[in-house]
Amino acid sequence: MRRELHAEWTKLRTTRGTGGLLLGIIALTLAVSAAAVASVSCPEAGCAYDTTRISLFGVQVGQAIVAVLAVLAITGEYGTGMIRTTLTAMPRRVAVLAAKAAVLTGLTLAAGTLAVLASVLAGRLILPGNGFTAAHGHPLMSLADGPTLRAAAGSVLYLALIGLLSLGVATAVRESAAAIAVVLGLLYLFPIIITLVVSGQDWQRLLWQISPTNAGLTIQATTRLSSLPLSPWAGLGVLAGWAAAALLGGGLLLSRRDA
Repeated sequence: MRRELHAEWTKLRTTRGTGGLLLGIIALTLAVSAAAVASVSCPEAGCAYDTTRISLFGVQVGQAIVAVLAVLAITGEYGTGMIRTTLTAMPRRVAVLAAKAAVLTGLTLAAGTLAVLASVLAGRLILPGNGFTAAHGHPLMSLADGPTLRAAAGSVLYLALIGLLSLGVATAVRESAAAIAVVLGLLYLFPIIITLVVSGQDWQRLLWQISPTNAGLTIQATTRLSSLPLSPWAGLGVLAGWAAAALLGGGLLLSRRDA
């Protein structure tokens, strides 16, 4: 496994565009989060906003770049034919996929941590100027607060799980554009379909609970938790299940078919 990890780290580190995508995760997440907190205000006491969740809104956009990074981590090799060389040099295919997943997770956790910390800092700096003060029922946001820390740490894990889900899908599909379309459709189109197309509250609630985006992002909630269809950690567990299923399916296909 050590050889596979070294090889995958070398490939991903030296692939053109990896650095730009990692910087893009940080920059886009921060920019959208800052715009989100700048767009809300609390002129008087009693504003019912979840300021932590608003400050982490950029994660919903940054996840798209995480998905692209994860897809290209394997489809790039299929596109160039390099995958044949990889699997000839390292015939343990499941170990190759596991190494890709480990390296991708490490990079995503690093970029995600910086993106989330920057977003929290943006909220801490901007929100008080928009009326979110202790006098209005909104103390200064801090990671020393348990729910805020859970939301921040959970958002980093959310991005890592999105990366693993995308890697699994890309391993199964093997084509960049198709894999990206599948993942982004699952992340962004599926929640819209639930809201606009599905009729019946029971069906909407069920599909909401199994949606990787809706369920996973409950980890960011810090207020009115009893009204959520899932608890924060249970929601992140749903996303973890999606990621595990995608990796398992991708790994089985990788081990059984020709490169």
